[in-house]
Amino acid sequence: MNAAVSIIRNDGEGDRLWFYGGGVHTWKASSEETGGALMLFEDHMSEGKATPLHIHANEDEALYVLEGEILVHIDGTNHRVGPRGFAFAPRGVPHAFLVTSTEARILCLETPGSAEAFYRGASEPAGDDTDPSGPVDFDKVRQSAERSGGMQVVGPPPFGALGGTTAETPGISNARESALA
Repeated sequence: MNAAVSIIRNDGEGDRLWFYGGGVHTWKASSEETGGALMLFEDHMSEGKATPLHIHANEDEALYVLEGEILVHIDGTNHRVGPRGFAFAPRGVPHAFLVTSTEARILCLETPGSAEAFYRGASEPAGDDTDPSGPVDFDKVRQSAERSGGMQVVGPPPFGALGGTTAETPGISNARESALA
């Protein structure tokens, strides 16, 4: 791995990729640029995008919500995470998320940056006008995961019919309330 280099990227800057699992990634820092320490991308997604229950065997994953709201399933519980909210999934811990707002933008940080090959292998170049709600191709996502080892599916999305839920939906906690409890 090469030595890390200094990086400055502003809003909208960075490689833009359509992720076959849904959403447009704007890469802010690659594993190569950080000497393998981390990878960071902004993910612009549409309502209803859900990940399967999965693990990253060798990477910790942090999600920071910039805009919108996601429902994060971790440790067997669903948590609402809104703007300026944060979720952390240590390596090996099953987790998933669902976009519950019309659109959401999150920062996804993984340490180390070793899962980057998975994301790039399950993506194609995106233009400025690429729709984040475009068609999903989970076969390509699965194939990239099998090739790279950056992610392992351990179950279907654990949300059932919870898409578009409200704060009163049973079984869902508000992340801010959970942090205060």
